[in-house]
Amino acid sequence: MAAQRGGGAVIARLRQGLVRWQARRSPVAAQVQLGQRQIYIMPDRSGAAFGVVLLLILLAAINYQNSMAYALVFLLGSVFVVAILHTFRNLSGLRISGAGTPAVFAGEHARFVLRLESVNREHQAIGVGWSANQLQSVDIAARSALELELNLPTLARGWLPAPRIRLQSTFPLGVLRAWSYCNLGQQVLVYPRPLEGELPVMASDLQDVEGEGQRVAGQGVDDYQGLKAYQPGDSWRRLHWKAYSRGAQLLVKEFADLRGRDLCLDFMALGGDVEQRLSRLCHWVLALSREQRPFALRLPGLYLPVECSDGHREACLRALALYGQKP
Repeated sequence: MAAQRGGGAVIARLRQGLVRWQARRSPVAAQVQLGQRQIYIMPDRSGAAFGVVLLLILLAAINYQNSMAYALVFLLGSVFVVAILHTFRNLSGLRISGAGTPAVFAGEHARFVLRLESVNREHQAIGVGWSANQLQSVDIAARSALELELNLPTLARGWLPAPRIRLQSTFPLGVLRAWSYCNLGQQVLVYPRPLEGELPVMASDLQDVEGEGQRVAGQGVDDYQGLKAYQPGDSWRRLHWKAYSRGAQLLVKEFADLRGRDLCLDFMALGGDVEQRLSRLCHWVLALSREQRPFALRLPGLYLPVECSDGHREACLRALALYGQKP
């Protein structure tokens, strides 16, 4: 058991060293053009089987001194060598860059957009993905570009950095595998998962403002203003039946909603843990923004004043996503 643990530790250190070595050869960059330093090439399983077959044919040719067998070995061997060049060239010169990554909510899939551009030759059957087991195959025509999208599940709020991107090709014969890694430094902002709940405002903000007859927006009651003549379309619930029973004309009670102060979504007005509070605040930021109602947001150590705009909504969502995290 101790030997197994020791062997596992050695393998883990070797893998970490390999990752650091690859990172030095392919540092983080907004745009990468694949070349000799970034591309690795090795025979795959079919290539290994191809080599074994060549070795067996060579042994048979040596044993039987058969010139046709020698010719076949040299011919297939030269094809293998030429395939190395073509497999390498299929990746070489490919230019990769990242496009915009829209923010998402926790639980959704983050969408990382990549742009693949051919400089002077076509690139066929290029596999692109996060790992060798999950690759999208694309073809890029000469002197053209295409965009593709890679998805990544999100579990928690905050910045989600994209893993290294793997590009590989086995074109044209499928006996060799050329691959490369690139890190474009992409990251996506993940907002908290919206969670319905009570309006997160302090209890004092829900009380009447003395002497002004006003209430907080969204929590007040209608204020009686008087009577007006009935018009088709008015609610029957507001009809003044007593006046009508005394022979007066049909009148309707008129109310007005006096909103003297705007809402302030307060972190401290909620119960539960930090993530639950942020999720409920996120829900109300979205709800009030849809209704175009001005509101403020108060977090410990941060206050965003009352406003009603798309920029204010994005600023609030960003503050919720990054709350408590290192800048």
